[in-house]
Amino acid sequence: MKSFAPKMFALLSIALLFASVRAQQVWTPEMQVKTKVVGSPQISPDGKRVVYTVNDAVMTAEKSEFVAQIWLANSDGGNNSQITFGDKSSTNPKWSPDGSALAFTSNRKDNRNNLYVLRLNGGEAEPLTDLKGGIADFEWSPDGSSIAYLISDLKTDEEEKNDKGRNDFRWIDENQKMSRLYLMPMAKDANGKREPRKLTTENYNVSGFDWSPDGKTIAFSFVKTSGANDWTTSDVSMLDVESGKTTILAAAKAAETAPFFSPDGKWVAVVASDDPPRWAQSNFINIYPATGGAPKVYAATFDGQPNIAGWSPDGGRIYFSEAKGTGTRIYALDVAADKIVNLNETDEVLAAVSLNRAGTMMAFVKQNYQTAPEAFVSKIDKFAPVQISRANTDAPKMPLGKTEVIRWKSKDGREIEGLLTYPVNYRAGTKVPLILNVHGGPAGVFQQNYIAGRGSYPIAAFASKGYAILRPNPRGSSGYGTEFRRANIKDWGGRDFEDLMTGVDKTIEMGVADANRLGVMGWSYGGFMTSWIVTQTKRFKAASAGAPVTNLMSFNGTADIPAFVPDYFGGQAWENPEIYAKHSAMFNIKGVTTPTLIQHGEADIRVPISQGYEFYNALKAQNVPTRMIVFPRQPHGLQEPKMQIAAMQSNLDWFEKYLGSDSAQK
Repeated sequence: MKSFAPKMFALLSIALLFASVRAQQVWTPEMQVKTKVVGSPQISPDGKRVVYTVNDAVMTAEKSEFVAQIWLANSDGGNNSQITFGDKSSTNPKWSPDGSALAFTSNRKDNRNNLYVLRLNGGEAEPLTDLKGGIADFEWSPDGSSIAYLISDLKTDEEEKNDKGRNDFRWIDENQKMSRLYLMPMAKDANGKREPRKLTTENYNVSGFDWSPDGKTIAFSFVKTSGANDWTTSDVSMLDVESGKTTILAAAKAAETAPFFSPDGKWVAVVASDDPPRWAQSNFINIYPATGGAPKVYAATFDGQPNIAGWSPDGGRIYFSEAKGTGTRIYALDVAADKIVNLNETDEVLAAVSLNRAGTMMAFVKQNYQTAPEAFVSKIDKFAPVQISRANTDAPKMPLGKTEVIRWKSKDGREIEGLLTYPVNYRAGTKVPLILNVHGGPAGVFQQNYIAGRGSYPIAAFASKGYAILRPNPRGSSGYGTEFRRANIKDWGGRDFEDLMTGVDKTIEMGVADANRLGVMGWSYGGFMTSWIVTQTKRFKAASAGAPVTNLMSFNGTADIPAFVPDYFGGQAWENPEIYAKHSAMFNIKGVTTPTLIQHGEADIRVPISQGYEFYNALKAQNVPTRMIVFPRQPHGLQEPKMQIAAMQSNLDWFEKYLGSDSAQK
């Protein structure tokens, strides 16, 4: 009787926890998908105003899409007002050099992304282009007299005719549509038109660019094709705007990208990979003389993945951001001394970092696990964020599960960390169902993002239903340096698997996780790991594999990045079939018993849906409880709110069936 009492007390504690959770209002997928996403904060040239976008879910009986509109505020956070409207998005706002107008892109006509300008002294937005394609990006010239933009090649008249006549066969890797650079004057010609001029005509794909301060030159990065697989071929060239002549600036075997001119126009900062480029990337900041010549190569940054935001006004520093652990750091690189200093010390997640034209202020989007993303600004010389937007002020005021960073030792002694989210109103010592959530990549990273946001995995909803969620950053993750990011090369499902299992062990040792009620879920590489885990252990009572890589051989032959897996595993499948089979769930699936949900976008070219079908059919053939949900039109990440709700709800239902309160009583 004495041994029975503690067990009864534990079951009673769990029952009371679930009862208290269900007695209060809980987070739902519908609530989470309505969290607004703030983006593209830009400070006016005089530093007095800030423009940003707010992306909201729009759902009716006939519609399911995310729509963004542009907002304007003072740089002290006052006078927020929406300045674009309608049922289509307006995005990527950028200030004119004199601060009198905003240019932006919008798909308001024929669902094609064209350029518009809104003059802030009054009036409606004026269309600047009316193109059949979609503009990817643009930049004002320094004097405001023109705008350069990127757009992919349009279909020819013959191709459009063949489309209509259903004579639209195509040859793979041939006749690729390249992204090209165009220049459009702001002033209309005698016929009342703004005729754009094509600046790049060579057979390559322009990926990014920056104007020189005097407006005479554009530095641009380009790759040999428009395919995602060819990022490793990226180089940087200089274009003389008047003549159209181009000269190579950076063309080593490394991948060079993201050019940024110094304020005096004498130097160009470039992000360069190591040589040769690896998919588990390690990048450096190089500075080239604008007239050509060898670069100065700077010391490695902490994580080896710097995102340049811009230069200081005197050209003495370069500002950049990158992940550090579960947060984001903004750094200043001293160009002369080759020294890096932190500008911020806390672990919030910062994104979309940009500088004003004078280089004295920065804007960014900031969030943490309990605070939704909003736009902020700070002076550069003293990091003190001032909140600008209030987009999520009306979000549900319901409790969120506490989230904390925990650390543990893996089997080989390496320290691993992750984020543990507790159930809402968790009582210490209570053992609860735990879901292991594995991130994608494998070079992704779990950071302290708002847990009631969008996506496929409703962390806030799980926590409000009594679950704990562990989100580890195993070896192979970003945020911990290049060596850590490359520690899983030729070893997917090896020691990274041990990192995950020892993390689960840690939560059990902490008295949080119920060892008999464990689940696992993840998307992309997280889906790979989920499918792998159920072939290696039976400790998990349920699994959900999203866009899972289940067969490295067939994945490598059907994905849009066929160089990815060979880089990680040291060769092609026909060169070393044993290692591909050893690390593929499909070659280890015999005997799996874990009930597994599979989720996949039907238009996924990164991880083709055949990967999900392979696993689903193998589970079915072995009478393993399984379901597969397919999301029409969706690429690798779900892009429509109703599809996100379906993914979140099916995950909640699946784990509730096998780990929830009803299962606890069985």
